Amino acid sequence: MRVAELDYDLPPELIAQEPARPRDSSRLLVLHRETGEIEHRMFRELVQYLKGEDVVVLNDTKVIRARLKGRRHPGGGKAEVLLLSRQEDGAWEALVTPGRRLGPGREIVFGKGELRAEVLERTPSGGRRLCFSGAGDLEAALERLGEVPAPPYVHRPIQQESDYQTVYARIPGASAAPTAGLHFTPEIVEQVRARVHAVTYVTLHIGLGTFRPIHAENVEEHDMHAESYAVPRPTAQIVSEALDQGRRVVAVGTSTARALEAAAEGGKIRPGAAETDLFIRPGYEFRVLGALLTNFHMPRSTLLLLICAFADREQVLRAYRQAVEMNYRFLSFGDAMLLV
Repeated sequence: MRVAELDYDLPPELIAQEPARPRDSSRLLVLHRETGEIEHRMFRELVQYLKGEDVVVLNDTKVIRARLKGRRHPGGGKAEVLLLSRQEDGAWEALVTPGRRLGPGREIVFGKGELRAEVLERTPSGGRRLCFSGAGDLEAALERLGEVPAPPYVHRPIQQESDYQTVYARIPGASAAPTAGLHFTPEIVEQVRARVHAVTYVTLHIGLGTFRPIHAENVEEHDMHAESYAVPRPTAQIVSEALDQGRRVVAVGTSTARALEAAAEGGKIRPGAAETDLFIRPGYEFRVLGALLTNFHMPRSTLLLLICAFADREQVLRAYRQAVEMNYRFLSFGDAMLLV
């Protein structure tokens, strides 16, 4: 499949720079996959499209203060770090600026010297592996010294950190939010819980790799980034039973969808933690997903490709064109889309 087939015209002014207030006042485009019918609703009406036998799965990752500003040592020049993901050996993959001055062996100092990072090596994608040291816990140090990173297409600083967290965020580790969940208020969560058979959670810590465009001419040549995820045993049991009983599994967000599909095996869901580079594109046979709530995604992106795998590509692009014509708000702080 050619990447040009994932193109559509996205006017820059439709890229939302701040969230809807209140959260559930965002719009909701509903695409019925069997008929191609499109409805234009409000997010607070979501529960009308859920069934009593549904299982709804949310991603409970929590965005950390992943952006750190420090100084190079020796030399004292400015340096900036954006944490992407924690490695099994405790090191972090990160983006660093200025990259040309931060090769292996160099050190970055933060705050008054209470936190330091040594550059271990360059990564194939152009980032760095960092080893942190200093007094106390790194998570606590990030709370003191770090900032919540905005998505690359949001050009205003995030004024309230809660704007870029879901109301059910619980497990720290992400450098980007699972944005389909940003529309939920505590009241909407409770409405959903009262409506469906079960609400349960997976954890997938989203990194900036999720924003990477596809540069290859053919999507099959794209090198998919890997992400770590965890499926708690109760979630695995609930979703496995749903699959066995023919209940619909509704994923909130593409990250949730990837975690569930990666954990699927033999009609069941494997519990536990793992890493996946599962590349979902047209032709993929979904093993778990029955419905998907998501935001509107960038042209030529792996996220849009996943949507076009779940629904017909022409249906999806027609829905996107309608959304543009009707001035929907796009990307992380934008409106929502429900595919049923």
